[in-house]
Amino acid sequence: MEKVAILGDGAWGSALATVLVERGASVIQWAHSEQVAEQMNLHRENRRYLPGFPIPEGITVSPDPTFFEHADLIVSAVPSRYLREVLVQLREHLRKGRPFISATKGLEIPGKKRATEIITEVAGDRAVAAISGPSHAEEVAARMPTAVVAASEDPGLALRVQDLFTTERFRVYTSDDLVGVEYGGALKNVLSIAGGLVDGLGFGDNTKAALLTRGQTEMARLGVALGGRPETFSGLSGIGDLVVSCVSPHGRNRAVGERIGRGAKLEDVLPTIPGVPEGVTTVRAVVELADEHGVDMPISREIHAVLFDGKNPLEAVRDLMTRQQKDEIPAG
Repeated sequence: MEKVAILGDGAWGSALATVLVERGASVIQWAHSEQVAEQMNLHRENRRYLPGFPIPEGITVSPDPTFFEHADLIVSAVPSRYLREVLVQLREHLRKGRPFISATKGLEIPGKKRATEIITEVAGDRAVAAISGPSHAEEVAARMPTAVVAASEDPGLALRVQDLFTTERFRVYTSDDLVGVEYGGALKNVLSIAGGLVDGLGFGDNTKAALLTRGQTEMARLGVALGGRPETFSGLSGIGDLVVSCVSPHGRNRAVGERIGRGAKLEDVLPTIPGVPEGVTTVRAVVELADEHGVDMPISREIHAVLFDGKNPLEAVRDLMTRQQKDEIPAG
């Protein structure tokens, strides 16, 4: 029986805990405060982030970090904006050599680092993996069929993660493109804000299909420039996660875009969204990375302008539609 420690008391951490217990693992989920841990253990439910889904037997929620010292594996489900701070806080308990699995989909600001880069910087050099794909926590907790990808530069760890998480309702593929899988999970959050804008502005299926297609191209363009492989962005952590994030009512980033498309301001929307919409932070990193690597990212740039420069969403759409004409797939 694997002893797994989950870092984070949000919806995704709780959903992954249910998968691990179903597979037979012993799971302790770290909560950021004693009060949160007490409530989750008392009610056997994550009422704040994943209401309506009971916490199965075999999962213990605790604010005590010493259990990390005895874990066989650590799973991080902390939002990117808090990850470094949390790891620094717990560093002395993160036993050297224990593999880390990142379930974080975002990029750090201002460092523009991927989650596994932050993990190895703070917690020391060790085998790392990332798990990503179209996987809303609510549907995973409800045991709806879901497929994700586990990526690691260590083939043995990727296979170990695959075996650890695979159930009859949760299918895991493997990949050695850690960079591409992590960037896919981060970049789709930015574009899912655009998916929400489409809905908030009252546009239809044609618009959403164009966004998904050109958005995937944009994701791949930057991801490849940063070291990922192009085929990864046609897989579960690329187009797969992008589709679900742009169409699902569960999506936090899509919800942000929808409300702004209806006329709300970002500062008024964020306090009403449960959890952390990673795309709002990640878009800053994406625009900076695009500038550094000379990558054309028109959709992401317009999202940044709408969120932070006060640009009218309809004006952003007009500017995208009237850009210089070009081939869909450039020669060469």
